Amino acid sequence: MSLFTIADLHLSSAADHPMDVFGSRWQGYTEKICKNWRAVVGENDTVILPGDISWAMNLPEAREDFALLDALPGKKLLGKGNHDFWWETATKLHRFFDENNFTTLSLLYNNAHVAENFIVCGTRGWFLEEEKQLTVGDVDFSKIQNRELQRLKLSLDAAVSLREGEHAEKEILVFLHFPPVWNGFVWQEFIDMMREYGVRRVFCGHIHGVYNIPQKQELSGLEITLISSDFLNFVPYIIK
Repeated sequence: MSLFTIADLHLSSAADHPMDVFGSRWQGYTEKICKNWRAVVGENDTVILPGDISWAMNLPEAREDFALLDALPGKKLLGKGNHDFWWETATKLHRFFDENNFTTLSLLYNNAHVAENFIVCGTRGWFLEEEKQLTVGDVDFSKIQNRELQRLKLSLDAAVSLREGEHAEKEILVFLHFPPVWNGFVWQEFIDMMREYGVRRVFCGHIHGVYNIPQKQELSGLEITLISSDFLNFVPYIIK
């Protein structure tokens, strides 16, 4: 049994939202995802999907994308991204999964899971650069950032609780949609909290069209790994 991760699938069965505006690598990307996934992921493996899973605007529109995901091998833990407009409350999402018999899908949201030899947790995060915080209407960005910080704490607290007993030696891994460090910007509160909880490895997505950078960087004892689907050439990344 192995643990994999890949962010930003951007499935669009019911939405006309081509991704090749980010480059030719995105041409035929859904077929690439399915082919590569089946080549490396087994039925007993787990895959973490940290956000931007479907372009659907609501759950009915997302049904076909979830059906595709559910049919792929392995258990999937879904995190929230900035384009997951279909996202509802955990209760509604679990009901939707049950009603459609999507048996391999669960949420990684305000919680933590034991996954293979690890304990996994995380949250969405938020934009670092103020000039990219383009949102319709009057938005309190500091409020959003504080909320995401609290969600990270909830998830980390849940991870610590899971570490009791037989899971005491398992490493806690954090999965974010937005990178906490990018292009000179550092979300120091996120970094400090993860260090406080003894986290050593963080995985994040969101960044597209940039392929000539190191996949990993280190900051304050944290190893931060980029796992956007196009950066991975649509091959799920195995965590060792």
